[in-house]
Amino acid sequence: MTDAAIPRFTGDASPYAGGDPYADHRTADFPFTHLVDLADRRLGAGVIAANDEFFAERENLLKPGPAVFDPEHFGHKGKIMDGWETRRRRGVSAAEPHPTADDHDWALVRLGAPGVIRGIVLDTAHFRGNYPQAVSVEAVALTGSPSPEDLLAPDVKWTTLVPRTAVGGHAANGFAIDAEQRFTHLRINQHPDGGIARLRVYGEVAPDPAWLGALGTFDLAALENGGRVEDASDRFYSPATNTIQPGRSRKMDDGWETRRRRDQGNDWISYRLAAQSGIRAVEIDTAYLKGNSAGWASLSVRDGGNTGDGDWTEVLPRTRLQPDTNHRFVLDGTVRATHVRIDIFPDGGISRLRLFGSLTDEGVAALAARHRELGG
Repeated sequence: MTDAAIPRFTGDASPYAGGDPYADHRTADFPFTHLVDLADRRLGAGVIAANDEFFAERENLLKPGPAVFDPEHFGHKGKIMDGWETRRRRGVSAAEPHPTADDHDWALVRLGAPGVIRGIVLDTAHFRGNYPQAVSVEAVALTGSPSPEDLLAPDVKWTTLVPRTAVGGHAANGFAIDAEQRFTHLRINQHPDGGIARLRVYGEVAPDPAWLGALGTFDLAALENGGRVEDASDRFYSPATNTIQPGRSRKMDDGWETRRRRDQGNDWISYRLAAQSGIRAVEIDTAYLKGNSAGWASLSVRDGGNTGDGDWTEVLPRTRLQPDTNHRFVLDGTVRATHVRIDIFPDGGISRLRLFGSLTDEGVAALAARHRELGG
């Protein structure tokens, strides 16, 4: 289901007239974009099949960053677009030249991390007169690594997240979702044909407790394991969520960097772990942050259960950080926590934070109960 309060865009955009192609792009501040993008390629998401991609490849849907428009870029099939674009549908004969009401194109998307979806954005940037008339989105949860044939089998039961809804050209079309279920795959439908530049699927990771239990020791803050950023003092240059993305940072803006402080305060990020856990080791990485890395960092925890309440207890005292360096710390014993806070002094940035340990018995039970609630 969708939230009627979210702005809706319909109709064609004006033809491109030169200059900044985003100057007339229609968009809005959607209330869910602070959440993790479950369809992020860095988490392992992929567009695994589409019935048609004649003009532009389906994989473009999940590219990071906004779609790029080059008015002079043409190929042997026509204008090359940075998105997923299908050919024009036709009817069955000269007497019936138009597609039927049920004709549509589709793409299957594997989420990088299974989770609860809170919002979807289908951006038709630069598709001004060649966007779909309407879109719809369905979702399903399947175990393992299903093939396109598995997903399209007649016995697979899809849940409609976005009913067939008119959308606009050259616009970020956003939809709030209130299905309290765990999903692994989406089916994106465009009616009857056309192009979509980018897909973003915002929500909360819902990990598989059996998998985490089999791992034993793992990164308790990682996005793919259900960790998340709850708050941060500053997001000026880059999002705090970058610090718990998979892998090491590959460039400066793939971490978290704050603006320069001109007061006597300090910057910080607070995290919620996958569930109550015992932390044994910590990594604080400043990769690619050289003249702008944090000078010092400290780490505090609290064990707040589901409420997040409780006092902060420092477990890593203020420690000097080196630029472009991965710092490793073994804690004095296992530290039980549901929330963690890193303070950096006075400002600057870190690229990654890793918290290694295991779920407590209480954490295992809470994660398993949540998994059952979500249909797992």
